Amino acid sequence: MRILVTGGGGFLGTYIIQELLKTSSYVVTNFSRHSYTHLEDLGVPTIKGDLKKIEDVNRALSQGFDAVFHVAALAGVWGKYEDYLGINFLGTKFLLEAAREHGVKRFVYTSTPSVVFDKDDLLGVGEEQPYATEFLNAYSETKTMAEKLVLQMNDSQSFLTCAIRPHLIWGPGDPHLFPRVIQKGKEGKLRVVGDGENLVDIIYVENAALAHVQAFEHLHPGSPVCGQAYFVGQERPVKLWEFINQVLGFVKVEPVMGSIDVKSAYRLGWLLEKVFKLAGIQRPEPPMTRFVALNLGKSHYFSHRKAAAHFGYHPRVSIEEGLAKTFSTRNSVLDQQRS
Repeated sequence: MRILVTGGGGFLGTYIIQELLKTSSYVVTNFSRHSYTHLEDLGVPTIKGDLKKIEDVNRALSQGFDAVFHVAALAGVWGKYEDYLGINFLGTKFLLEAAREHGVKRFVYTSTPSVVFDKDDLLGVGEEQPYATEFLNAYSETKTMAEKLVLQMNDSQSFLTCAIRPHLIWGPGDPHLFPRVIQKGKEGKLRVVGDGENLVDIIYVENAALAHVQAFEHLHPGSPVCGQAYFVGQERPVKLWEFINQVLGFVKVEPVMGSIDVKSAYRLGWLLEKVFKLAGIQRPEPPMTRFVALNLGKSHYFSHRKAAAHFGYHPRVSIEEGLAKTFSTRNSVLDQQRS
């Protein structure tokens, strides 16, 4: 079976490819703007192209694939709406249309719990939770638009789709979450937002990859997976600020001591967003935004029962095991930061 993975050179994409390669009948190809030596070492070729260019997408899909894992996206809390729209929504639309036109049978989409994150705590909610009605950044809005389209285009016989919603992915080679937390911790720029008791879902990267592949292998005509979205995470939610301090402890950085209440952080984020927009500043992003304030100060964790029932998802690696793997001194190609 021939499988195309978009963004296969990135953090999650690489782990998904590694999980797929455990099955000898899967022949995997990456689609991205750049080539990656660590994929070449795995025997995985790259088709270079831009998701925003429909001709590039059609050229890639015309090479004949049975399935697509659409992992590539523009992530972030700040930036031009048009950039997020072009990659996250239009790129997904082009890929879906080309996949269906060229006879692809299965399509697995990497989504995000941000599609349901409004302003309130989310306490163990399931996939029945409605989409957010007010978006505080372009990433959340455009990923929601894309997920809706992915699920709408599911055809119970000829074109099967599903969406996986991993939350706060981390592990060896993480180029974003842990490095950012550690750097801000070293600079003394972290403050507990809220009372420090908020619970959040997290997921070790190998578990996120496993969930994608399990869903894919259950994606067949008549399966309950068809046209569905799934929250996936660890064996339990964590207290966010306890977890952050645990991470900082691995690298001998002092725990976060100062604090700010959620309302004040939200107001600060609103003010900084206004200033940055008026000044036309795209980089760096504001040190606080409304979305970040709520993510750091509110609880957001989810039920994983649907994923367990429909395709047998349970985390393979525990939180403690994942942290030990992440901060081991063993050198690995996955420790390289990738774009």
